[in-house]
Amino acid sequence: MRISVVDFLNARPLTWGLLTRPPAGVEVSRDMPSVCAEKLADGRAEAGLIPSIEFPRIPGLVRVEGLGIAAESEVRSVLLVSNVSREKIGTLNLDPASRTSAALARILLKRRYGIEPRIVATGEPADAELVIGDPALKVRLKGRVILDLAAEWRSLTGYPFVFAFWAVRKEFWEERFRELFRESYRRGIEDFDALVASEVQTSGGGLSPALVEDYLRHCLHYELTEADEAGLALFYQMAREDGLA
Repeated sequence: MRISVVDFLNARPLTWGLLTRPPAGVEVSRDMPSVCAEKLADGRAEAGLIPSIEFPRIPGLVRVEGLGIAAESEVRSVLLVSNVSREKIGTLNLDPASRTSAALARILLKRRYGIEPRIVATGEPADAELVIGDPALKVRLKGRVILDLAAEWRSLTGYPFVFAFWAVRKEFWEERFRELFRESYRRGIEDFDALVASEVQTSGGGLSPALVEDYLRHCLHYELTEADEAGLALFYQMAREDGLA
């Protein structure tokens, strides 16, 4: 069994057990969010923690409900960083690592601010850029306009935002996947102090223990609620209407 997991700090409570004590017969790969989706789509993995926007794009997947990566409001690790005021954003550089955040950025700019900037290739100059994951927690923000996309979504809709969840290729679906992912998360909660220490060490001093703990405990939640599900359904509706899913 091959499982692709997101190799970002925000996913670590969900993936901790799989990474530290993988069950016999389970091969775990640590990937960027977009690669997790690609591996499920082309059969290089049987299960994965995928960006939420990819679920309606990839046929033949079963969603493992109950767990995911969600933010009630401000998330701090999914930012639109601009060198100009919001209304002047004419070009946008999207991080190719996360397709959910890319779709969310476009939806929010269009529906909340009435702008549809031209998307430019990675590395090209742009008025604004999408910064996600661990780099967003370390980015220098002084003098720049910052939009926290989860907070913007909450302001627009009143709902939390679901960034990712577990999915399995339909032909491999078994109930044990649910148990496997629950056990991995349980170990992440039990070993939380060790998890924080490991992430601080891995960051090479870029993240402090206090920042990591505060981020995981207060910016994110992993047990999905009815409000999360309602927000996810609305996100899918908007993405379809805007031609993004």
